[in-house]
Amino acid sequence: MIDFSQKSFGIISLGCDKNRVDSEKLLSIIKERGAEITDDIGAAQILIVNTCAFLNESRKEAIETALDCAAYKSNKLEKLVITGCLPQKFIGETFESLVEADLFLGTNDYDKLFEGLERAYLGDRVNLVGCGNKNFSVNRIVTTPQHYAYLKIADGCNNRCTYCLIPKIRGKYESYPMEQLLEEAEGLGDVSELILVAQDVTRYGIDLYGQKKLREILQKLTALVNINSVRLLYCYPDMIDDGLIEEIKTNNKIVKYLDIPLQHSENRILKLMNRAGSRAEYLKLFEKLRKSIPEIAIRSTFITGFPTETEEDVENLCSFLREAQLDNCGFFAYSREPDTAAYKLKGQIGYAEKRKRVKKLYSVQRQISADKLKKLVGTTLKVLCDGIDYDKNCFVGRAYFSAPDIDGKVYFNANSAMQGEYYDVKIVKSDSYDLYGRTEDYEI
Repeated sequence: MIDFSQKSFGIISLGCDKNRVDSEKLLSIIKERGAEITDDIGAAQILIVNTCAFLNESRKEAIETALDCAAYKSNKLEKLVITGCLPQKFIGETFESLVEADLFLGTNDYDKLFEGLERAYLGDRVNLVGCGNKNFSVNRIVTTPQHYAYLKIADGCNNRCTYCLIPKIRGKYESYPMEQLLEEAEGLGDVSELILVAQDVTRYGIDLYGQKKLREILQKLTALVNINSVRLLYCYPDMIDDGLIEEIKTNNKIVKYLDIPLQHSENRILKLMNRAGSRAEYLKLFEKLRKSIPEIAIRSTFITGFPTETEEDVENLCSFLREAQLDNCGFFAYSREPDTAAYKLKGQIGYAEKRKRVKKLYSVQRQISADKLKKLVGTTLKVLCDGIDYDKNCFVGRAYFSAPDIDGKVYFNANSAMQGEYYDVKIVKSDSYDLYGRTEDYEI
């Protein structure tokens, strides 16, 4: 048998924050075996690439990353492991073509890591996709800055959007048991911001308990003494009910922020996408949220260039953005994915035109965001310090209306500041996405 306590492991996690949580749990399995973990790729003897396969660009990035990693075999690297969504969905193609990799694991096969490596060290190329026990682990090695962490409360998806591969990669929606999630959250230590993620957090509990349980788990998470605040990502609009709104409104530990992926505003396109809701219902929801929680920040994502989308549809989406006045948005060009219903639709739109439409939507939202941020100049905001920006020679953080990595930042000067602590920052300048300021006691 191989003594893995004498081996050094490295991991590269691609894709979304849900994938990051999977990688953190895999790191914990490695640590429990007594192995060394390094963030220096060149020093790793066993290198793991946790892949994303949501879009063609994601698959391309995964393969390119794997090939880049394989080049280290001329140095210290002994074995290359490919895991996650790419082998889970495309193991037939990847096992045959990606000969540089020694071991392939799917999204639920992490318990087979060392068994597979034992076989790989005997000289085999090993495919263990689908062979794991899908064991839920509460243990993690957190890879985010210590003051915030993600909590993945479910896997899979039942929504069956016509453009999306997730159900065919991750399977049906599966809520994780509440008691295990609470144990996992407690094990994270002191966390300034706990960020709940799933393909759809608002559906939490229906499959496991027969009813929505997001509000209940929010109440229990915010009762934990080590959790300072909780942020919600990926809330589907049709699942946001009065009980959830009331919880966000009255629970001081819940960040007044919702990420509500809409994907489009026009009813015809929404129907083709198999998305619930309509333009009028979305606007009504935003009105209701802002009436109940005046300070609430709302983020969304949109897909443009979907088959048959016309220039008029794009103009109407632009007008929707101006009416909705969302705080933050992401825009993506439709990706034609094999094995999805939308792949077969007529009226596919060319790449250049899709990119043009993305650019147009960003331009509209940029002005909306700039106008919103400009109104904050002269005010004082509570800012969570994320660290130091050495390029700008100042501290950097976020106000409540910004999630890590996807939204804007607050750059500020202070005599001193600690990562994970909150500071009152007077805003002196803004641009399209970021704010700039200083603490009141800052000595210029």
